[in-house]
Amino acid sequence: MPRIFVTRSIPDNGLKLMRDALGAGSVDVFPHDRVISRDELFTGAKGADALLPTLADPVDTAIMDTAGPQLKIIANYAVGYNNIDVKAATERRIPVTNTPGVLTETTADLTWAILMDTARRISEGERYVRGGKWQGWAPQLLLGADVHGKTLGIFGMGRIGQAVARRAVGFGMRVVYTSRGRLEPFLERQLNARLVDKATLLAESDFISIHCPLLPETRHAFGAVEFKAMKKSACLINTSRGPVVDEAALAAALKAGDIFAAGLDVFEEEPKIHPDLLTCENAVLVPHLGSASLETRAKMAEIAASNIVARLQGKTPPNCVNPEVL
Repeated sequence: MPRIFVTRSIPDNGLKLMRDALGAGSVDVFPHDRVISRDELFTGAKGADALLPTLADPVDTAIMDTAGPQLKIIANYAVGYNNIDVKAATERRIPVTNTPGVLTETTADLTWAILMDTARRISEGERYVRGGKWQGWAPQLLLGADVHGKTLGIFGMGRIGQAVARRAVGFGMRVVYTSRGRLEPFLERQLNARLVDKATLLAESDFISIHCPLLPETRHAFGAVEFKAMKKSACLINTSRGPVVDEAALAAALKAGDIFAAGLDVFEEEPKIHPDLLTCENAVLVPHLGSASLETRAKMAEIAASNIVARLQGKTPPNCVNPEVL
């Protein structure tokens, strides 16, 4: 019977799928509801035929070597896979899989939740009420920014960026975007979207929503220079990858009034957050909830489990990010 090590409990449908297909005793789940330590990951990985890590779990050369030559697949429970050394896996002929597609609409929903919260100071207002500060309606209490009719800048117009832009249509927003490729003309018309360079995006946008992958060229793509180039009334939203934003520079910009507010679902060194950000009342800070709906997390579990079952049954895993190993 193969042994599958799961680094944190996932929805039961994924675990059941693997147990039904590979044997009830095949799945070994880390028993604690917290991020697994490095030593615990070494222990769990030893002798595994398959690893199912989460985005919080780095799987590098040492972990793969500890697992041993029988390791046949690393099925990441996420769309991103920056936590996995794909090059090392490829050298060892180990397929790495992810859970693409299923998070698009859910992450776009979360992006809009943060955008609205950030614009209208909802979290700040909630803290104000719970803190016993509210003395009644006042004409200038916690004034925020209108969203309707404004300009939304999308940095990275992939699947999630497009889903965010579709939602902007209902608010009568103009959309400007940067992307590695241009949208089809009919889609630009549907989304009221215009391709621009980064400088134009920074200058024109009332809200900027980041949806790019983490690459060497996008690391700290938003720093002190970019914040100075944005409107002082602008809001920055990041639901992509934490290191795209320089957190220290963002905190400084928020405190100086260079931009109005920011909303972040991802951070540079999760779960650590730059201490200066924690003191910014105009920052909405969310604990990486982009895919956190019951339906989506269950679908992710099913996809990750299906990848493992396919591989261990001698079939092609459907979501392989390094298909050259197959």
